[in-house]
Amino acid sequence: MTKLESSKRKYNSTRRQAQADETRRQILTAAHKLFAERGYAGATIEAIAAEAGVAPETIYAVFKNKGKILVSLVNFLSATRTEEKVPLLERAGPRAVAQERDQRRQLQIFAQVVANNLEGNASIAEIILVAAKTDQDIEKIMKQFIKQRRQHMSVAVQQIASNGPFRENMDEKYATDTVWTLTSPEVFLLLTRDLGWPKEKYVQWLADTLTRALLP
Repeated sequence: MTKLESSKRKYNSTRRQAQADETRRQILTAAHKLFAERGYAGATIEAIAAEAGVAPETIYAVFKNKGKILVSLVNFLSATRTEEKVPLLERAGPRAVAQERDQRRQLQIFAQVVANNLEGNASIAEIILVAAKTDQDIEKIMKQFIKQRRQHMSVAVQQIASNGPFRENMDEKYATDTVWTLTSPEVFLLLTRDLGWPKEKYVQWLADTLTRALLP
């Protein structure tokens, strides 16, 4: 194979991957819109395909089923375009929390990371919660989502604990319970959607509340 042929093949492969990524984003964007408007049950594969401008067969080829679209949305809506394929704890925000050595500053950065994530996916968490009441497969997804979120909060607590003590009678398990509760999608939506708080106010509230709750 000549160098020209090799470069051309690599270019075509890169272009195909870029097209596939764009199709995936179109489907996820369409699904998010329809889930929000119609609920999980009301947003059919056919309707999502029509909204995305693709064939239903394309959606099945990319995601297999509607449940996997829902799972993919949680990650898609909480990541920047350049970090979509990067595991959550390896993204810039969580790494900044891990690298900070001042506990109060850590909590401020952590609050911003949480707000950025929830701004995108809190609404999807709500859709999952509602759908789980009537769909056993979605109920399993919900339980996994809750378990994974608690694991992420536990990692953050360990990172904060490595830089100093918590308040009296606050062990890491109690701290994780506290952080997991305060950073829930439900609390975020209650404050930002129902009470109309701007994201910046939520960030400051979360940082202040976690500081008072966790640190001496």
